[in-house]
Amino acid sequence: MPGMAASSKIFEYIELPNTQFESYYLEWFLPLKNETIGHYALRMVAKIKHEHVVLVGVSFGGVLVQEMSKHLKVKKLIIISSIKLTSELPQKMRLAKATMAYKLLPTQLVGNIELLAKYAFGSNIAKRLELYKKYLSVTDSGYLTWAIKEMVCWKQDAYSTNLVHIHGDNDAVFPIKNISNCVRVKGGTHVMIINKYKWFNENLPKIILNNE
Repeated sequence: MPGMAASSKIFEYIELPNTQFESYYLEWFLPLKNETIGHYALRMVAKIKHEHVVLVGVSFGGVLVQEMSKHLKVKKLIIISSIKLTSELPQKMRLAKATMAYKLLPTQLVGNIELLAKYAFGSNIAKRLELYKKYLSVTDSGYLTWAIKEMVCWKQDAYSTNLVHIHGDNDAVFPIKNISNCVRVKGGTHVMIINKYKWFNENLPKIILNNE
């Protein structure tokens, strides 16, 4: 599951051995009016046709796969550049929740691909506009309003024992200082699924199969 507003193209460089794994890609669809992320997750689960799957989610997609796992049996949960607890949210997002400032963000983001990309992917790659255009797929204002609110206001105090959290030590969106119990990727940014794909191709198979 890709991150906020992103398409599954973010996984284009991830190559798992096809003798061991089958990969399936999920895409964001538009939420219903006033839909909770839990209900949205249930609708996404309906797209999964296999049992005991390994769910992999990036950033906001990592939050979604955790919600999805509450509705089906999963072999393993893998979240990348994401959070697994409310306490791992950065201070600026907690402040946005407390002040409801997140309600102001979508009007600034819609129609401004560069600003949207900074919010979704972090400011460190702000100059790489072609990258944004390639990987961002959803610019619907209703989706963005919903996604930002659900990310900022997500509540979780405990996480599943079969969850593996992979996080870069240079993530500007979810700083490593707030993250506990994770597989740390040296030099990894919020978009390391794209620019650290060699690390994932080498390590993901082992992570998936470990303690299977």
